[in-house]
Amino acid sequence: MIRTRQWLYAWLLLTPAMALLVLFTHYPAAANLWHSFHSTSRGSRPGVPVGLDNYRQLVEDPIFWQSLTNNLWYALGTIPLSIALALLMAVWVHDRIAGRGFLRLAYFTPTILPMIAVANIWLFFYTPEYGLLAKVLGSLGASSHNWLGSKSTALPAMMVVAVWKEAGFFMIFYLAALQAMSPHLAEAAAIEGASRWYFFRRVTFPLLMPVTLFVLVNAVINAFRLVDHVVVMTRGGPDNATALLLYYIYEVGFRFWDSAYAAALTMVLLVLLGLAALAQFAFLERRTHYQ
Repeated sequence: MIRTRQWLYAWLLLTPAMALLVLFTHYPAAANLWHSFHSTSRGSRPGVPVGLDNYRQLVEDPIFWQSLTNNLWYALGTIPLSIALALLMAVWVHDRIAGRGFLRLAYFTPTILPMIAVANIWLFFYTPEYGLLAKVLGSLGASSHNWLGSKSTALPAMMVVAVWKEAGFFMIFYLAALQAMSPHLAEAAAIEGASRWYFFRRVTFPLLMPVTLFVLVNAVINAFRLVDHVVVMTRGGPDNATALLLYYIYEVGFRFWDSAYAAALTMVLLVLLGLAALAQFAFLERRTHYQ
């Protein structure tokens, strides 16, 4: 009787969270999957089942493949760099250095800025002729360049913005983990004559693996859900050079009003994120050390 009451109490505590999860995550995903097998409703004409037609269209869509390729390059360019920079900043501001509080504030400030504000700030940096970057390069004798208007530099320019904004956010998690570590570990390593690099590589970084796993999952999600910066800075141009997958879904669903095809694209995005999360947990979970 007591055990039954405990189970009932536990399920009552879980019910609100489970209801929100089902209502705002599982049900929309199932509804989206169902909609991807139908045509888009037009006015009074409802959608009809079309089987795999939307997915066949997806396979033959060159813009989808371009967006997917752009997104993969974007993820490869931003995720490792932002995590490595966040870890470096966290280790630096964790030490007893002058102006440590100011540095922490400076590193975290880009995180609290709205996405639209960040995009407009960097638009000013990248503007040819009279932008900040153009002025700095001009003072060094270099010619002005249209960073967002060139296919070869538009996507890397977007990557710089993402790293600048996200590194400070990830730094907070690493800093919290570093502050939670026992100082006796460093004292014992110093007594044994271990160098700071050896201590970091053999002790600190393995103990940071739970945080690294959490940060990595969030970084992958952020890399595939970016749309604000693209809308403000490039609108996917030039010639779809900065069209990322979620931005293409937004264009198809809300500009061309093809919700069924957008649903099929969304399912591809969900599957990619799911596979990425499974791969991360399968690879890193065995290398994760919990205190």
